[in-house]
Amino acid sequence: YDSTDGNDTFMDYDAAPCHNRFCPLFQRVAPPFLAATCAAAALATGALLVVLAKRPQAWRWPRSPALVAQLALGTALFAALLPALAAGIAWGWHLGTGPCRLTHLLWHWSLFAQALLVASGSCGSWARWDARSRRLAVALWALALLLATPAALVSGVAAGTACVRRSVGILAPAYLLHLSLCLCLLLLLPAGLLLAALAVPRRRASWAAGAGLPWLFLGLWAPYGAGLAGDFLLQAGLLEPTCGSFEHFDLALGLSEGLGVLHCGLGPLALLLAWRC
Repeated sequence: YDSTDGNDTFMDYDAAPCHNRFCPLFQRVAPPFLAATCAAAALATGALLVVLAKRPQAWRWPRSPALVAQLALGTALFAALLPALAAGIAWGWHLGTGPCRLTHLLWHWSLFAQALLVASGSCGSWARWDARSRRLAVALWALALLLATPAALVSGVAAGTACVRRSVGILAPAYLLHLSLCLCLLLLLPAGLLLAALAVPRRRASWAAGAGLPWLFLGLWAPYGAGLAGDFLLQAGLLEPTCGSFEHFDLALGLSEGLGVLHCGLGPLALLLAWRC
């Protein structure tokens, strides 16, 4: 409405409530999408493991057998959680808070482990499967589990039947830590690796040899990292909240997360195609 002197205009958000239509769309589309992605991931990961077992000598650096096997393990763990999430979205989450937090812990554990594996693989850490590489593998998976712990602390059950990724305030210390870790691993890490590859000729040569294929994982998840940053700015009030921003941003965040979920099917398929070529 306009003030009496006609110079100022104020928005009365209570007069016309914002209508967010993302939730009905999400509940309708997400379960079949997750089920189809899980099936595709199971087929692609199974085929990758069969080829890896039957032709281990065909895998050489930069796609060493040790790195490929661990990436396959990460995608298999991630895909194994999708049916439970799909069922929870379609029919409600009735397993309680503990299983919900465990699901998000494993979900982020597999996600962070794959990010660390890709980063270590770009540095040539898996040329040989020796004692040093085995210690490195244990350290990376343990570190990924540690980094995923805040995800379990901030998740929970909302309204009794929804397993949500954030059940605490946007400024809660645990969520700020979780958000920082996600941004570092899903957004800053890909940017740093890309800059290093462009700046160092040896890294560019490894891309030509196929080392950049596992980076498909980071490329698919980078938009979701950017979406989390934007969501925080909106929820914390650092960006001007409008009906349009809240109504459309959930859709953009959901699409970016769906793009990232595709990695569990596209990643093994890309490695298989690279091996065939």
